[in-house]
Amino acid sequence: MPLARAWSVALFGIDGVPVEIEADIGGGRPRTQIVGLPDTSLNEAKERVRAAVRNSQRNWPDELVTLALSPAALPKGGSSYDVALACAVLVAAGAEPAERLDNTVLMGELALDGRIRTVRGVLPGLLAAKKASLRRAIVPIQTLPEAALVSDLEVLGAEHLTDVLAWLRGEYDLPRKPTEHRCASPPEIADLADVVGQPEARWALEVAAAGGHHLLLTGPPGTGKTMLAQRLPGLLPNLTNEQALEVTAIHSIAGLLSPESPLVATPPFIAPHHTCSVPALVGGGVGLAKPGAISAAHHGVLLLDEACEFAPDRLEALRTALEEGEIRLARRDGVARYPARFQLVLATNPCPCAPPREFDCTCSPHAKRRYMTRLSGPLLDRVDLRVRMRPITALSRTDVAAPESTAEVRARVVRARARAVERWKKHGWLTNAQAPGPILRREFGLPRQATALLDRGLDIGAVTARGADRCLRVSWTLADLAEVDCPTADHVAAALEFRDRRVA
Repeated sequence: MPLARAWSVALFGIDGVPVEIEADIGGGRPRTQIVGLPDTSLNEAKERVRAAVRNSQRNWPDELVTLALSPAALPKGGSSYDVALACAVLVAAGAEPAERLDNTVLMGELALDGRIRTVRGVLPGLLAAKKASLRRAIVPIQTLPEAALVSDLEVLGAEHLTDVLAWLRGEYDLPRKPTEHRCASPPEIADLADVVGQPEARWALEVAAAGGHHLLLTGPPGTGKTMLAQRLPGLLPNLTNEQALEVTAIHSIAGLLSPESPLVATPPFIAPHHTCSVPALVGGGVGLAKPGAISAAHHGVLLLDEACEFAPDRLEALRTALEEGEIRLARRDGVARYPARFQLVLATNPCPCAPPREFDCTCSPHAKRRYMTRLSGPLLDRVDLRVRMRPITALSRTDVAAPESTAEVRARVVRARARAVERWKKHGWLTNAQAPGPILRREFGLPRQATALLDRGLDIGAVTARGADRCLRVSWTLADLAEVDCPTADHVAAALEFRDRRVA
């Protein structure tokens, strides 16, 4: 009974699992069946693959064709298995040799005429293949630049199924991945010097960039809340190689990569509209969940502009991700885990009518409270810095002193982050925001006189235990910006002032 084997990859979140595809021919009436928990799109591959093989001048076996995908208990879906299915069937039928198919993972969707179309998730798929000791991969030729990001793996590109079959026979050399990869062109970041006035908000933005802290900007319309938030990515340092691969893998699954220069080397900036759904924000979908906006913003900035216009269930869905740095989504076919360690920036008006001048407000106190309570206490407790924006005056518009540029502020941010990396290097953390409370209280505990005001806030209930830990993180960031070795009482007081002015 003819039998052949090929390899492909199943993705669960950003984790890949090698899938062994076995093809068996004979033993029943002519038909094709796929076993191993395929979803609808994978079950439809039978018709796509048969047509692609026939239009590539090959004969489809006129017998029972059984395709088994192992691990059998693992749900599988998508169209990336097409090329592997076609090669396994033709090798089992004796139409092609089997030698080159061993230890080779194949990814790609087949058109009916045999063209190989691109698929999502090539980078995480190849990383999983490399981890499983597979030595070679064949991917759609358009994804070769993305495949170039994986080292120590022979990667080939193909445009048509006939190219792959000629390669199996040793009659054709498939194009190899480029020796160098190009980074995606960074988005143009507007300069911080464009923002008029707002010294407190500019300082809060610098602190947020230096420590990786979340930020809330509240104020009348037209005061520069969105402008400031859009300039935060320009203050952040470039991603490390490990971070860039993580972000690129997520964007690959989400279909956000540029084919020519796929590597994402700069912090991403994601700003979903307030009408977005919960799945669009945190991830979701039928079968196995896909990444959402918070995962696309991993190691970058997530801006929720007009935050109080977001439905409460959207905002509350962010809580776990803000605390843990990842989102776990349980769906019918399993649990997908996506990283989501982003900096959250909330920008909102203080009331529904939002007049340019506060004394023109027509909202009742109850309406104002109801509007702001859309940002719940548990959510705000996870936001380290809260700033009230000033209305723009004629004096601030004609300020003689030129505002600092992005380059000047970024230089201070980079120095502060370097101090934080040195402090936390034995733990593997890169920012103060990642340091857990127990470490801050024990190993890096501050003198009693430095935390006296914070202790008072805890005593009167103005600060929660979580809020106190976040104040300590901000105080370390302020010390890093001041280039001192340890936060002082002034730094702790300033950190507390960022959270709640009533405590002081």
